[in-house]
Amino acid sequence: MAYRQDLLNSAKRHLRAAHELHGLTSGGSQPGCRAVAGYLFGLSGELAVKAMMRDSGMVPLAVDRRRDDPFYAHFPELKSRLLDTLKGRRSGELRRIAETSALFQNWDTDMRYAPTADIQDAWVDSWKISARDLVDRMDSP
Repeated sequence: MAYRQDLLNSAKRHLRAAHELHGLTSGGSQPGCRAVAGYLFGLSGELAVKAMMRDSGMVPLAVDRRRDDPFYAHFPELKSRLLDTLKGRRSGELRRIAETSALFQNWDTDMRYAPTADIQDAWVDSWKISARDLVDRMDSP
């Protein structure tokens, strides 16, 4: 089944879910929920960036070029691919995002397979702030 895309609301939904998991304090909830929250903060940030890309006038590349397409990339590759394809009215803002080395540093989709202990609290806290910032920026052109 091919799902429709709703980047704006998906970014907000993932951020909301991440905040819920991040805040769980009941016995047995932490630190595993916090690690999953970190993963969702990254997805939320990616979706916000992709919403800004679309708002900037960028469109996904042809199917045969998906390997190079920032619309199908995850952090950290998303930032480097974005630099190669920037255009449109928000290109300056997107360039600053892509060039920010600290943005989602240490975040990677492979973390979903990692032991919980490998996901450092300081990273999750940083990702939380970055995701919130990107979602806020997504809504304000």
